[in-house]
Amino acid sequence: MKYKDYYNDAYIVSLSQKIRSVMPDFADETFCHSLVGRMGDRELFERIDCIVDALESCVTGDYAANIQAFYPMLGPELEKPEGMFNFGWWLWPIGRYVERHGNEDWRLSLSFVKELTKRFTGEFAIRPLLQEHPGDVMDELIKWTADKNVHVRRLASEGVRIRLPWSQRLYVALDEFERYTKILTNLKDAPEKFVQKSVGNNLNDLYKDAPEKAEFIILQWQKTGQSKAQEWIIKHGRRNQK
Repeated sequence: MKYKDYYNDAYIVSLSQKIRSVMPDFADETFCHSLVGRMGDRELFERIDCIVDALESCVTGDYAANIQAFYPMLGPELEKPEGMFNFGWWLWPIGRYVERHGNEDWRLSLSFVKELTKRFTGEFAIRPLLQEHPGDVMDELIKWTADKNVHVRRLASEGVRIRLPWSQRLYVALDEFERYTKILTNLKDAPEKFVQKSVGNNLNDLYKDAPEKAEFIILQWQKTGQSKAQEWIIKHGRRNQK
């Protein structure tokens, strides 16, 4: 099944029921009527955006109240690094809603994204927060690098990638290079391949825009010894270098 096909009529009805369970005033019939049978040939992000458009018209204009209501809807945390893209797809429109409106209350949004990423990726929702509040958000991400939850640690890295797939480029890595370096350095010995891959992809992105900065980070790491995790990350980061 293609990703876009997940967001079908049955999904829309299921999502409306989940939202209604935490928002008694949610206009679920209006929500479903505006979407069911209307996905047609729309591609993935067109479908997600249509769902979020309908969501916006059926909830209150109080962003903070809406986010607070969404918390109990998230469900149990993923138990393993794997599974984010197997079990959490239904949450993508919620993340997209935060992506659109998160800076209306960025601190609340950041806290919500931390919980969201334990069930589905928050890498897209966090980027507008980083764009508007780079120093403050990256200070929080530095703390996340030591979080007990592997998905939170991974997001600390994945969210700051310059060239994150399916997202506009974000240059906080260059503008806040000291903080960025701290994030990657804190994760350079991560035992989970899930996290290692994200850190390596960060370096690979960095090589494309500021190769001297990527080399600087690696040089600093090598001065303090090298683990198998770090070796793999560096190799992955340099995979496109000749």
